[in-house]
Amino acid sequence: MKSVVFTIGCLLMALTSLAQTREIYTNANFRNIARNHKVLAILPFKTKLQLRPKEVEKNGGATGVAVLEKREGLAVQSAMHSYFLKRQESRDLFIDVQDPNRTNSLLQRNGVTDETQSGFTPEELAKMLGVDGIISGTFESTQPMSNGAAIALGMLGGFGGATNTGKMMININDGKTGELLWKYDKTLSRGFGSDTGSIVTTIMRKASRQLPYDKDFRD
Repeated sequence: MKSVVFTIGCLLMALTSLAQTREIYTNANFRNIARNHKVLAILPFKTKLQLRPKEVEKNGGATGVAVLEKREGLAVQSAMHSYFLKRQESRDLFIDVQDPNRTNSLLQRNGVTDETQSGFTPEELAKMLGVDGIISGTFESTQPMSNGAAIALGMLGGFGGATNTGKMMININDGKTGELLWKYDKTLSRGFGSDTGSIVTTIMRKASRQLPYDKDFRD
């Protein structure tokens, strides 16, 4: 009986470990590649609000929801930038992050929009932005988390009580080769917080020791 319990315990531990490792991918050569990086750019995140049909109708249909999704994507970009700045202040990271205002201005100047972004390679975007790497990702939620989008949703007749079930995926690509360096895929639950900033901070804290630009990985 003890051996059976022990075996089951080992299996559960193995499954737990497998589930955790599947959330994070790190390039086997990221140390050498990231060592030469100095500046990263964070793109606006592609956001999908999983609203019910009645909510979509109340909030201006597909066009109105698209506006909210764009606001949410910019909010995630801003929250991610704030997180990196805080880590820089504590000297936990050896990388700089481009101001999102500059990033977005350069994207607009070069005709890169939410709709056309997928038509550009990471190398093209990095050259366009003058950076060594690109941070991009997707954000799915049943309700908007950013203050601006949540307020807009409420004004348009949506639900006032925001939840944060959904999913978030973060990618970091090398600017020279376009190679994927790091990927973090995390399902969201209410425990992650009720606004964009707290969600991004919680997610990044969970992955902080696995981030290629963490000072512990440089040595």
